[in-house]
Amino acid sequence: MKVERIEAIPLDKKTAEKYAIQIAKHQVKQEIKKVKYLGGGSFGRAYGIELEDGKKIVVKFLRANDMLDKEIYDLKLLADNCPVKIPKVLFVQKADDSIPVDCYGMELIEGKNAMMAFGMLLQSKRKREKFADEVTSALHQIHCNKNQKFGDTLSPDCEDWMDYYKPFAKAVLDKAEEMYNSNVLSEKIITAMRTAWSKFDIIFSEKVEEACLIHGDLNVANIMVGKNNKVSGFIDPLNSMYADREYDLFQFDNLTGKRFNLRNAYIKKYGASKLCDVKCAFYALWNEVYCLIKTGVLVNFIMNPLIRNMHKRLAEL
Repeated sequence: MKVERIEAIPLDKKTAEKYAIQIAKHQVKQEIKKVKYLGGGSFGRAYGIELEDGKKIVVKFLRANDMLDKEIYDLKLLADNCPVKIPKVLFVQKADDSIPVDCYGMELIEGKNAMMAFGMLLQSKRKREKFADEVTSALHQIHCNKNQKFGDTLSPDCEDWMDYYKPFAKAVLDKAEEMYNSNVLSEKIITAMRTAWSKFDIIFSEKVEEACLIHGDLNVANIMVGKNNKVSGFIDPLNSMYADREYDLFQFDNLTGKRFNLRNAYIKKYGASKLCDVKCAFYALWNEVYCLIKTGVLVNFIMNPLIRNMHKRLAEL
């Protein structure tokens, strides 16, 4: 993973909606009944399209170069190895003079993401446990897909997980130091990172034996639920790779994931390393700083709990 700032290709919502309609009509040869903005992060915009025959699809724009091939590949790879529905890619359209951003069309997964299904937070413990069981069982099936080597799904080439992860983690720290020296990164963030880095060899002293396929971003915002709040699909993989399977677990604690006890539910069923808690704290903090480096956006309500958790887990070593 490259550790650098990525400049998003300019694409406002109104223009993107016009492009989405144009692309859908061209690709599926139907008139469009409705179009709805579904959301998007720093580098994506997604639109729901209802066709004249009633079928619904999604057109997703990728506002950064070199994302398309990997995202398409990872969606198919995950779909082939997951019992929960992953959106099927229907068409791909690369940037050209008329539409200067890469995009693709995929199936629409009905329902809403679990973060926005607010009623789920008030469900009984039994129902929340059932949801956690559905999610973690499906993720475990993804993790059961193994590779001989660690690394990016497109080209895994590392014999050991640390051969892949430690250089990445050091690059994130180095960039964070640059940002701190330029008064872009706060002292509390860099202090937590420096303290954690000083314990790196202890935190990661247990060898990761298997290179497991991971989703890379499976938090409640990317878990879709349909009727009766049953899991209807997983969406938006990010940096999928063959990795330490515990690299997938820190996302379970983000947003409202703790309400469903997702990480502990996974560990209870499938086990974990002795140092899983502190590893996940490290993975989470480094991932958030990595996202800050790429996008320039600091989300304090996510970052601050990660800093506190990092210090807490280090104190437990």
